[in-house]
Amino acid sequence: IMQVVNTDNRFFLILRSLRANQWIKNLVVFTAVIFSGELFTQPVLIETFGAFFLFCLLSSTSYVFNDIVDYPNDKKHPIKRFRPIASGRISIQEATFTVFILVIVSLVLALLFSVQFFFISLLFLVLHIVYSLYLKKHPIIDIFTISLSFMIRAFAGVVATGLAIPIWLMFTIFFGSLFVATVKRDAELTAYGREARASLMSYREHLLGFLTTTFATSTILAYSFYTYFERISNEKTEFTEFFNTIVPQFEARKWMMVTIPFVVYGIARYAQLLYDKSEGERPEKTITKDKPLIITMGLWGLTVILLLYIL
Repeated sequence: IMQVVNTDNRFFLILRSLRANQWIKNLVVFTAVIFSGELFTQPVLIETFGAFFLFCLLSSTSYVFNDIVDYPNDKKHPIKRFRPIASGRISIQEATFTVFILVIVSLVLALLFSVQFFFISLLFLVLHIVYSLYLKKHPIIDIFTISLSFMIRAFAGVVATGLAIPIWLMFTIFFGSLFVATVKRDAELTAYGREARASLMSYREHLLGFLTTTFATSTILAYSFYTYFERISNEKTEFTEFFNTIVPQFEARKWMMVTIPFVVYGIARYAQLLYDKSEGERPEKTITKDKPLIITMGLWGLTVILLLYIL
């Protein structure tokens, strides 16, 4: 019985090392299908879910590999030392074998998906390996690599479905991920000092403050340009005809711009959590735990769905 319990515990420790709580980052894969107006088209939606699942596997692969590389430093970190690998509950050999299995499974599934998807998956994996070994040690380059990772996720949705993402929406993802990455570095510097990460040795508070402001402003501008320049629908619905009787040329107006305040508040709230509560180090936790932020994202999502698919 004890052997069964230990085996079960070992299994759950490996699952924990996959960091499923961070799979929320892969929702970026759905950008193409949502903003192309094809969210409720079943074949395309199934393909997007497949791409999402594969990128969850790829992300977990990169997390386990990163924990192997960071093992000596994570043992000294006040929070990371409790991770399965850093705490020694999973050996380096077991973690390495897990990475090997995940790489084989994820790349084989990607190849079965399509040749193009295989190459975008391989690019994502190689980027994270190089990031863990080298790029994360260099300031500025480290946060741009994180942003590129999100761009690849978004493009994976394009490759999987054949749908396009408007250029200003891609810029929004680019600057938005830079903002989140910069906030995370600022939180790490404030909470643990320069010894917490190699790249933090070259970061300064005023530089991170400048970058945070720059990327937050760029995100808002890029999203605003998207809402202004993009036509939200080519098809008329019964609701469109009804609102045309109230507001002439209803469908031709820039209604997507009403979602801008949600984005502005979301960014402001996220920055507030950083500076008031120092919660920027774990963005996946902040996004899923803070009620004002959750409500804002929910209202933004509902408004987008309403404008793209109903009105």
